[in-house]
Amino acid sequence: MLHKTRGIVLRTVKYGEASVIVSIFTELFGMQSYIVNGVRSSKPKAARGNLLQPGNILDLVVYHQEIKNLQRIAEFKLAYIFNSLHFNIVKNTVALYMIELLQKCLKQPEQHLELYYFAENAFQVLDKAEMPVAANMPLFFTLKVGEYLGFKLNGRFSEYTPYLDLQEGHYTDLPPHHIHHLDPAASELTDALSQCTAADQLGSISMNKERRRKLMYAYLEYFRLHLPDFVEMQSPPILHDILDA
Repeated sequence: MLHKTRGIVLRTVKYGEASVIVSIFTELFGMQSYIVNGVRSSKPKAARGNLLQPGNILDLVVYHQEIKNLQRIAEFKLAYIFNSLHFNIVKNTVALYMIELLQKCLKQPEQHLELYYFAENAFQVLDKAEMPVAANMPLFFTLKVGEYLGFKLNGRFSEYTPYLDLQEGHYTDLPPHHIHHLDPAASELTDALSQCTAADQLGSISMNKERRRKLMYAYLEYFRLHLPDFVEMQSPPILHDILDA
């Protein structure tokens, strides 16, 4: 049966002489793998393969059968045209981090509507963003992905609850008796990031590159504590080198 859905391209792998297998986070079906034939040949029609670049948001018409691990695409076109995301090195590196995080978290073909809509909007905001927003986007995106996957941070930072316990996922009055917690300064920044209702508010949160780096690895540790099969990501070191801010 044919279905119309939007989707974010996460990965494209060569298959055979002229085909590719594309991993797409779809609106209707969650993570799905699709085989697309004839997009790596010398024929003019093969130029459509450029639309399957990771990060692109597509309008799709797909065949879908629950019992199959590999689906097929009947039609696809861009649902949103990026102006700078693929050409600006900072934005592109941030986008690659966001893509890798989604890949690491979304292993099963389950619908995640709220997460999908958030992720689609985040890529569009990043495309239009100035530097302060782009620099803070990875931290904001990481916190929000965790929230949509079911391990939202509880409580708020205050003078009475100045420590964030990453193991338990809430703010506390005293530092916990384990290493998985943030100091008051990092806890306050995390609360500020969590309270942003839209990604374009991130420009008002100021921090240096070292604080941003430490927060990133703390948030990824938080994911490892709450997602047993979460494995180490490759993009953070590159991201920090490129941001350098």
